[in-house]
Amino acid sequence: MPEEVMDSLERGKRPGPRLRRQMIRIVVTEMMEKSPHVGKKHSTDVAKKMVAKYPSSLQDVIEGDIVGTGYHSIVKQLQNRIENVRRTSTPKIRKRKHQTDVSDHTDEIPLEERAAMQDTYGCVKWNVKFLPLEETQESQQQKMEKLKVMFQQSDANSEEVKCLMKSTFYTQRQHVNQGKSIKCLREEWPFWFDELGMSIHFKELTGIDLKETFTRNLDLKGKRLLDYMTTVCVNKSKRFLQNYARLQRMRGPQSGCSDDVIEMILLLLSYFDEKEESMFFHVEDTCLVEEVQLEQVPLTPTIIVCGQSCYSSTRYMLSLDRNLINTNISSFISALCLMFGSYYCFNIHYSSELASTLEFLQRCFFLINPEKGTKVENKNSKRHLNLNPRVLTLIQELSDHEWCA
Repeated sequence: MPEEVMDSLERGKRPGPRLRRQMIRIVVTEMMEKSPHVGKKHSTDVAKKMVAKYPSSLQDVIEGDIVGTGYHSIVKQLQNRIENVRRTSTPKIRKRKHQTDVSDHTDEIPLEERAAMQDTYGCVKWNVKFLPLEETQESQQQKMEKLKVMFQQSDANSEEVKCLMKSTFYTQRQHVNQGKSIKCLREEWPFWFDELGMSIHFKELTGIDLKETFTRNLDLKGKRLLDYMTTVCVNKSKRFLQNYARLQRMRGPQSGCSDDVIEMILLLLSYFDEKEESMFFHVEDTCLVEEVQLEQVPLTPTIIVCGQSCYSSTRYMLSLDRNLINTNISSFISALCLMFGSYYCFNIHYSSELASTLEFLQRCFFLINPEKGTKVENKNSKRHLNLNPRVLTLIQELSDHEWCA
């Protein structure tokens, strides 16, 4: 390795993009001299060893949090370099034949099993096989009925609701995994669609505190991400700059945590070329629940914004399968957490229209970091990496930006 590269590695510094590319080229040259038939498994093994030896310099990390396995970005760069080297010397027909013969493991999995993998992705208690020892089917039914009654009461004890939601988690999972409709689930478990009930179920399901985890990581990473978007990305893309200027006009002179979160989400959508209307549906600020034109709303979890923009709205609703499941959400952060939590609680795959934004939020703000699998809906496209390459690129760029800041 060149002295400049080794100096960065030995001192625990992150090599700049130029040095990192130089390092990858040298490593791939050595790998292909050993064997011309280098596959993804070899790249993964090499990347794992590189990161283990120089974690401070090469690990995928944002504000101290390791993203995924920590070595996905090295795997991606090694794979890309190997493909570039082969492209100049391997005829296309032979290359296609090679790719057909040596396929990803996920391509051998039947569609039904692949769907189940997407459902269980990120979960620690997706399918609870046995009732708690102190519970029976009758006691579960009684508690479910009690929760329905309590939902109608304005002074329901929140601690009692938490205990009842937690003790009936088994039945909740049974109902959703059996394929009960969202409308039916809302009738049977109304608290599940409120912030309190959703947080209890999400914690049991994933081991993560939904809103607490998001707000904590917002404090740690939000300003860094916004700074990167508004100082680096605006100079890289004319389209991104135009979107940023539009958002600034909409935001006006307002300032505050909530407005920063709104701007961060909208800029993430712009960065990944994903459409706002896939996540947000706007109605008049005086719109009544029965006036929402649900046939125009996406089937996936969608935030209904009551107002001209997210900045000016004081009320949000949440739609799921074109059913309004929560009609009075007072803050943008609460609406965002309920939307994200719905994907996991109700076995919903990320739509391809929002795949990158949702995975970035999942890994960096909600800290759900599975090493394998994906929650993106299957479009029969081959995935070479378990972690979205576009998300990897942003994580890598943010890591470099943090080091220079």
